[in-house]
Amino acid sequence: MSYLVGIDIGGTFTDCAIVDRAGKLLTTKVPSTPADFSRGMMDALDAGAQALGIGLDRFCRDIAFLSHGTTVGTNTIIQKKGAKVGLITTKGHEDAIHIMRGSRGYNGRDIRKVVHFPETSKPRPIVPKRLIKGVSERVDCFGEIVVELNPAEAETAIRDLLAEGVEAIAICFLWSFRNPQHELKVKELVKRIKPELFVTCSFDIAPKWGEYERVTATALNAYLGPVMSGYLVKLNSSLKKLGYGHGLQITQCGGGTVPVERAGEAPLLTLDSGPVSGVTASMFLGAAMGERNVITTDMGGTSFDVCIIHDGKPAYSFISNTGQYEYFLPKVDLQAIGAGGGSLVRVRPETRTMTVGPDSAGAFPGPVCYGRGGQVPTVTDAQVVLGYLDPDNFAGGRMTLNKESATNAIAALGAQIGMKPVECAAGICRIVELQMADVIRKVTVEKGFDPRDFVLFAFGGAGPAHAGVFARELGVRKIVIPQRKAASTWCAFGAAAADVLHIFEHSEIMSTPVPAKRVNDALERLEKQAKALMAREGIKASRQRFEFSLDVRHRGQINEVEVFLESPRLDNDDELHLRTRFVERYEKLYGRGSALAGAQLEIAVARLRARALTPRPKLVSSRTSSKTVPGKAKRKPRSIYWSDLGTFRRTPVFDGERLASGNQIKGPAIVETSDTTVVVHPGRTLRLDALGNFEITFK
Repeated sequence: MSYLVGIDIGGTFTDCAIVDRAGKLLTTKVPSTPADFSRGMMDALDAGAQALGIGLDRFCRDIAFLSHGTTVGTNTIIQKKGAKVGLITTKGHEDAIHIMRGSRGYNGRDIRKVVHFPETSKPRPIVPKRLIKGVSERVDCFGEIVVELNPAEAETAIRDLLAEGVEAIAICFLWSFRNPQHELKVKELVKRIKPELFVTCSFDIAPKWGEYERVTATALNAYLGPVMSGYLVKLNSSLKKLGYGHGLQITQCGGGTVPVERAGEAPLLTLDSGPVSGVTASMFLGAAMGERNVITTDMGGTSFDVCIIHDGKPAYSFISNTGQYEYFLPKVDLQAIGAGGGSLVRVRPETRTMTVGPDSAGAFPGPVCYGRGGQVPTVTDAQVVLGYLDPDNFAGGRMTLNKESATNAIAALGAQIGMKPVECAAGICRIVELQMADVIRKVTVEKGFDPRDFVLFAFGGAGPAHAGVFARELGVRKIVIPQRKAASTWCAFGAAAADVLHIFEHSEIMSTPVPAKRVNDALERLEKQAKALMAREGIKASRQRFEFSLDVRHRGQINEVEVFLESPRLDNDDELHLRTRFVERYEKLYGRGSALAGAQLEIAVARLRARALTPRPKLVSSRTSSKTVPGKAKRKPRSIYWSDLGTFRRTPVFDGERLASGNQIKGPAIVETSDTTVVVHPGRTLRLDALGNFEITFK
């Protein structure tokens, strides 16, 4: 038996998804182990082996593909527990990382801080000034060496940083992405002086112009390097001892995986990779269902993550922000807000209004109903008061909730603004659902897309409970809760379904009219890099797939639009077609008439996404179908408050894992699995499709 396995480590739980050769999906959950995340992953593998009824060593030997999503990098930055980093840069430019951009990393992300900008402050530096060393060298914008590297200064800088006790060195010279010769020489010097030291170069991490963003990306990579590489080496060694011999893959933010060795060199790629795996899984399922336009929504305990898949491709972004530090990194464009099951609810007495989030109760103490000492009510507490969640059968019976404590906390909150407990609870859910609808509008309507042209995938532990409201608010035509109970472990399934992905970029401004050969030469260089890297990784040519794109803008503007190429190279007469596609995409983003159809254009970046196909899960379609719900799937009804009806109603409850293909349930109703609760509001109908997904449609 050969298994495809995906493991996703979250702040509270570590999820494991196992797909066998027949396409059967098995999921398990174990507590995460923040003190040593590698132990939590091994626990997840062990739980999977036990569920299969075999030993861990045999299970590991039978795994054909193992992909792992980790939050180690993200937690390292949040907790500020990264390495002590030294930075070597071009003399005279040592302060770029401290000067930052004028926005200090806000740029509209938090409107309160933008409005009150004078009250804001810069973040704590990644690299303090005493650990930044400038050396004499200079490369111009054409890649020509203007000033040769001074090796004596470089060696002195390295030894001074080592004397300061740095654990990693970042190297970032001006225009090095046009000619990395000087960065490579300094890296060789570091390795000669101290071979075991982690060292990273900007041309390898962020080969684009933008001095501040590039140096930030390089410094962050060095900050994460020693922590991540130590974790990955330990994990990879443990797996090899157990008999796994196919090479561990690590999920990355671009929408695929990279070999464990590359993840150790470039840990920056792993930031936000967990939620991106949910998008990867949704692309896989959407293709199987024939749905090419999908809104993905992932609601957990802390955040709500949204992405769109249009015409089978996810939306991408190329500038990221962590702790106010902006840096270059091509990644799937996820928008997140602090709206999850654990989001805290408070009252503003001066306006007699409630706020939900963005801060969260987390796993400890958690919501009030958890009975772990939480005092501030949360969205989960509101769901308990309304009856959506069964206090005696939460998380498949693994946990009991205290409804009385939740009711008392909600009642105390409502009393401050003259609301009854049930009114207050319904208001909390309504607020968080409208917040979710707003962020979905930002990734659809504000980007030129109509939500009514999409289906909505709702996953994560809390997503299926709220999707019925925010989806109707947006006018989407259908909700899909993927693979029943697997909805809460969907990111782990995405890790198992991901291809290997490497992204290569070449930055060079080419103004139109530009000879096709000049563009093709850049694309050819990228393809050679990709083929050489994949050959070193042992990836056969038959598994390699290449997708090329160009970032295009009006000359003199900074707003670039990615245009995907329909063929690997441009023909001499392709410029008109490229212009047409640029105008079409530009006006979708910025409004009809915003593009200047005859204006001169600039190609700023050539990009290659090089994929290596991996074994894929097989979704087994049911051959039978029946609308009638079997008696064994019916559970004891309970009283639930429905805002649509303005009253409590005794509501049917169903065991989602006992439903059969074709079964239909009309709302109001509740459908429960061991890991999630689906709320079917009045006027909605839930159906289990042939692939094992819950589909909710509207009248």
